[in-house]
Amino acid sequence: MDTLSPAQYTPSPQPGAGGSSPLAHPSMLDFSTRALAKRFLQTLLICVGLATVQHLFLPERPFDVPLVYSLCIGLLCWAMVDMGRGLFPSARHTGWPAGASAVLLPVGAMAMSFALGSALADYWFGWSTFDGSAMATKHLRWSIGVSALAGMAVNYYFYSRGKARFLIERLQAAQHQNTQAQLRLLQAQLEPHMLFNTLANLRSLIASDPARAQTMLDHLIDFLRATLQHSRSAEAPHSLAQEFARLNDYLTLMAIRMGPRLQYQLDLPPALVSQPIAPMLLQPLVENSIQHGLEPLVAGGELKVSALRQGDMLIITVADKGAGYTAGPDDAATGFGLQQVRERLLTLYGERAAFSIQAAPGGGTVATLRILLRA
Repeated sequence: MDTLSPAQYTPSPQPGAGGSSPLAHPSMLDFSTRALAKRFLQTLLICVGLATVQHLFLPERPFDVPLVYSLCIGLLCWAMVDMGRGLFPSARHTGWPAGASAVLLPVGAMAMSFALGSALADYWFGWSTFDGSAMATKHLRWSIGVSALAGMAVNYYFYSRGKARFLIERLQAAQHQNTQAQLRLLQAQLEPHMLFNTLANLRSLIASDPARAQTMLDHLIDFLRATLQHSRSAEAPHSLAQEFARLNDYLTLMAIRMGPRLQYQLDLPPALVSQPIAPMLLQPLVENSIQHGLEPLVAGGELKVSALRQGDMLIITVADKGAGYTAGPDDAATGFGLQQVRERLLTLYGERAAFSIQAAPGGGTVATLRILLRA
């Protein structure tokens, strides 16, 4: 049995994955209310933590003194850096300005926030940090040192988180572009072979059986129309009803070509007709069954595609009563079409999906897709 696992997948880099596509350069400047509130609360907790540490080193001072100074300086510094980076166009894609601005922004924000924050805290307590007395000078030096170290640490923390998010977005964009390219390559490999065979059969049927030729032409038009629509929508999901209709057109064409050697059944419960699914997930499995399971047999065989829901799991099976499944180094299970099914499942659904192919108990082959549906 061949089962998908995340560890088996290593994405193939594609040229241009980091190009000018909007997906490759998502905006990292998130100023939504939720994002701002999250960063504000993080900064607030850091300020409280710093005030606690200062109080442990200087227990003779009341806790509210380092707390107020820490909050005034820290929150002002966060606001200046967080809002200030939006003024630099270079920060749009990475979340942080480029060049000298990457240093000048936090350094300038720390200096200004220390001066303004200290003045606010002084006003709150009714004294001055800058009065020149020995005690004030001692606390001033202490405050400058703590504020500088804390400012650098906090700015680096947010910078690192933003950079990590940027790299994750870039990786996801590259994987998405890779999947799109592989899907187009899959279509380019699957469709010409089928199209040429269909046209050859259509040519022979025009003279001998015009009615069947007309039916074949109608299904070919429907199939090509659906293929064109899906190639434009790339990974946009469509319904299982649309996917099964596409399979019906394809299998009708194959049945006209193979005659009585191909018997097929499509089983889609009414409750699942609107269930969304990515296009071109099932056709490689059907083509695999016909090419490797049914066509090698003189008598042909039967093919059944079915979908069902078990709890939160969508299960789709492609079962044939053909030549059977034999694992090997050159087996169809490792072929291009089935490999694309694995990679697209992992890219689109992650650990919520699995693929397996194995020999059927009564002969033939069963390929199974399992997708965990979101609540």
